[in-house]
Amino acid sequence: MTISAVNAGARLDRLPISSFHYRIFWLVGAGMFFDGYDLYVAGGVLASAVQTKFSTVPQNLQFISLTFVGMTIGALITGFVGDKYGRRFTYQINLLIFGLASLAAAFSQDMTQLIVCRFIQGLGLGAEIVVGYSTVTEFVPPKTRGRWLSMMAFIVVAGFPVTAILGYLIIPNFGWRPMFVIAGVGSLIVWYLRKNLPESPRWLESQGRAAEAEALMQSIEKESSGGAALPPPVIVAPVVQLTAADMFKPPILQRLLVGSWVLITINTLIFGFVIFLPQFFLRQGLTIANSLGYTVVLSAASLVGCAIGAWSSDAIGRRWSIIGASVVTIVFGYIYARFNAASDPAIVLSVGFVLIAAIYVQTAILFGVYTPELFPTEIRLRANGICNTLGRGATVVSPFIVGALMASYALPGVVWLMIGLVVIQIVAVYLWGVEPRNRGLEDVAAA
Repeated sequence: MTISAVNAGARLDRLPISSFHYRIFWLVGAGMFFDGYDLYVAGGVLASAVQTKFSTVPQNLQFISLTFVGMTIGALITGFVGDKYGRRFTYQINLLIFGLASLAAAFSQDMTQLIVCRFIQGLGLGAEIVVGYSTVTEFVPPKTRGRWLSMMAFIVVAGFPVTAILGYLIIPNFGWRPMFVIAGVGSLIVWYLRKNLPESPRWLESQGRAAEAEALMQSIEKESSGGAALPPPVIVAPVVQLTAADMFKPPILQRLLVGSWVLITINTLIFGFVIFLPQFFLRQGLTIANSLGYTVVLSAASLVGCAIGAWSSDAIGRRWSIIGASVVTIVFGYIYARFNAASDPAIVLSVGFVLIAAIYVQTAILFGVYTPELFPTEIRLRANGICNTLGRGATVVSPFIVGALMASYALPGVVWLMIGLVVIQIVAVYLWGVEPRNRGLEDVAAA
């Protein structure tokens, strides 16, 4: 079956950057920020919960693991719902889920209730990552797509320093509950504001809804051009639509494997290492206040890494940016494992800053840019959802692996796990990775 020739992709790609693009960016980005906030809130909350005897270390591991069970399920379901019912519908539903669950978490009476609320939060969190990046991918032009999507990742990652700073100011004085109130109220405000988010014309066209796609495209072109003449779009011949079964046949299969492995790797780096930083520091003899203070310093590196990723993804290209940041992660990860936070704080903070920055160069590109670009519009959310499902699935077990490695081998054991994953990532991206830089999504899909 072929799609109708509204030519939405080429028409979107030739548009000048305008208020339309910024509106889409901020409507999606606001929700993505609270997704990032909720992801990173666990570090400070769990460190405080253990210290105040509200939870135990095994319960903390269960909290993290069930978060990712929820995110795994959410990512998988959202891929199929988003491709069938649209980006806009799916985005609003998941934001409502984790907003309400965040408020419920703030009033949990014991750790069991908090873990249940966190599982429900995870359903929305996993969905948000899949549909948010994919939606923006379908609106922005190819010449700056890497920059736009990396900056979206920057907004998500901004949740890390924000939670670190708020945790430093709030948790020692007021406990961990206000951290969830902030997430819940903020998410519900964004849910209300985002009712005017338009549907993706690319998706409408892929569903055969040509009249709706054409009407929406004319509205977008009018707003973006301000009435000025637009350059003619490249004429793209109607293409054969792919089905879900095509995801498991070459060449989409190779892209699916690359997308899955890089998300397994980066999820493990973030949620098996970065999110554990406060607890690592506590184990190394720091107080809760000093531990959170260290985390604030290192969290700034996450924003630096995303900014570098935003530049390099368009200037250097996705593949070589991923490979270069992976090499830096290996080198500085090895150095970082050799120092103790209590005895060499200056070295740990300086080396750790570079290590975290390198991890977040990969985060910006892999989550925000590379994986959504690999797949055609009609299966983008399903394929991206499968990649995220496997990535999140790895983090279901990684807290227990990290806990065992910390008990037996301390921090170096955790770092060597990271290094092994990153080495395989380099090989996969080098051998099978495609380069979408400066190419339209339809061109990448056809290739």
